[in-house]
Amino acid sequence: MAHPKIAFVAGKTDTAQDAMSKLCGKYDHVTPDKADVIVALGGDGFMLRTLHKYLHLKKPVFGMNRGSVGFLMNEYREDDLMERIGRMESFEIHPLRMEAECKGGKHHEAIAYNEVSLFRETGQAAHIRVSVDDVVRLEEMVCDGLLISTPAGSTAYNMSAYGPILPLGAGVLALTAISAYRPRRWRGAILPHSASVSFEILNEEKRPVGVSADFNEFRDVLKVKVYEDRSLYSMVLYDPEHNLEERILQEQFMG
Repeated sequence: MAHPKIAFVAGKTDTAQDAMSKLCGKYDHVTPDKADVIVALGGDGFMLRTLHKYLHLKKPVFGMNRGSVGFLMNEYREDDLMERIGRMESFEIHPLRMEAECKGGKHHEAIAYNEVSLFRETGQAAHIRVSVDDVVRLEEMVCDGLLISTPAGSTAYNMSAYGPILPLGAGVLALTAISAYRPRRWRGAILPHSASVSFEILNEEKRPVGVSADFNEFRDVLKVKVYEDRSLYSMVLYDPEHNLEERILQEQFMG
């Protein structure tokens, strides 16, 4: 892009708002619907919300870190933004789609760029039956929960639950247990991105389970289906010297 039109969006923190004020004073800017590139200022959580909010616009998003960890973000600098955008690298990310059947006949759908996670709602462990492509693979999983992660999200909740770190472009998803009790030695699975994973909650009256898809959360689920939605995508931009693929690789060698 020779002269890309930029839209700035920012999180609610003082740090993010201050950055937006400075950048808007330095560069011409437009609204997101008229932009070539959306520049998101904040942390990883705000980046996820930006991807969700502007998914329908199909505009590339360039994040600059004004949060804490900032794994999905680039370094914050004010002076060379146009030059950075001109040499950026891009990654196309497809979200997971979650379909949940809940008590009372309620149905919910949501998408997730990081992960879909099931979690126990009470002090008692969840009992969950797991099927992959309509084949039962775990008749009864006793655990605090389970999650399915994308490669982009594999270094987030998935990694803290001791799930595998997945390289971008590997064409796989991670199915990871959260505090598994039985089967005690089960350590998760790596599935093709085309897989459809279904969860059936057992003994749901005594052992209720909730589900979250990124920041959308639903309670008292009975059945959950998760699969990668290839019809949806977001384009995320990175500096070539510090791109997301390299960061994911580095995480596998950190002590």
